[in-house]
Amino acid sequence: MAKKKNQKIIEKGKIYITATFNNTIITVADEKGSPVIVASCGMYGFSGTRKPTPYAATITVSAALKKAVTNNGLKYADIFIKGIGPGREAALRAIKESSVEINRIIDITPIPHNGVRPPKVRRV
Repeated sequence: MAKKKNQKIIEKGKIYITATFNNTIITVADEKGSPVIVASCGMYGFSGTRKPTPYAATITVSAALKKAVTNNGLKYADIFIKGIGPGREAALRAIKESSVEINRIIDITPIPHNGVRPPKVRRV
């Protein structure tokens, strides 16, 4: 028999959206930042070129939030967005349509401050 997980009740939480060019990953965490629910477009039947689409991101976010609201009692959330993939705006729209109240939206996309050294000039 599988051990049943105890449901963690979180009224205030954090939603992390990672939108890459190949996938969109959603993590619902409690206030401390420990993950409660993790969802990816691949988990909801999307594969290949359909995974990074805005539609896949919308379905994934709405399913993850539905699970967070019913199982964990999520009401208020801070949103942290990372990446520049196509599912970025669609994921935000899906959160706004849900019953979760948004406190703040923060962009945590890493920006290089000069980056790595370029490769040396190719001589033929």
